[in-house]
Amino acid sequence: MKRCIVIGLGIFGNNIVRELADKGFEVIAIDKSKEAVQRVRDLASKAIVADGTDKEIMAQIGIQEDDTVIISFGEDLAAATLITLHLKQLKVKTIVVKAPNEEHQMILEKVGATDVIIPEKEIANKVARSLISPNVFDYLPLSDDYMIFEMAPPESFLGKTMAELQLRSLYNVMVIAVKDLLTDRVFTLPPANFVIKDGQVLVLVGREADIEKLR
Repeated sequence: MKRCIVIGLGIFGNNIVRELADKGFEVIAIDKSKEAVQRVRDLASKAIVADGTDKEIMAQIGIQEDDTVIISFGEDLAAATLITLHLKQLKVKTIVVKAPNEEHQMILEKVGATDVIIPEKEIANKVARSLISPNVFDYLPLSDDYMIFEMAPPESFLGKTMAELQLRSLYNVMVIAVKDLLTDRVFTLPPANFVIKDGQVLVLVGREADIEKLR
């Protein structure tokens, strides 16, 4: 199991520790606040009171190249940038950093962050998308144009086969799986004779613009 190090245990970092621990990951949680560390002590594999900007301390903790390191320092760009630089010097391959805005994102990417998360932007996009397309449950961007998304089938889809729907030719989207909410079964790459039923969720790949056609 891959090891994850979470540096900064505010609300975002705390929840990351909880989610990773629930999924069975080995999690090392680090913060210079003793109270913050105490809050995750029972969740993390190891909880350490330390200054994440101290390069020597990070080296002593034994961060390895294959570790995934998540940095969460709110708007403290200096601290996040310094830690990112230290991790690059330690040859860490996966460095995920929380940022408050796109300006900070550009700086963090320049110094070596492999992924920068702007939570407020992500949440705003998700809320807006749910209002624009109420039957779209969730989505995962693959590029600027393409995404994987989950949606409840419109009533007109129910009782029809994949062949009858012609989603690929009419809407330029492809169904890669169908999840049945009643039985918890997942049907991957459903065949042409697969019949869509109520209580199912379609998992599709396509362009964002084509979601509106389906809606």
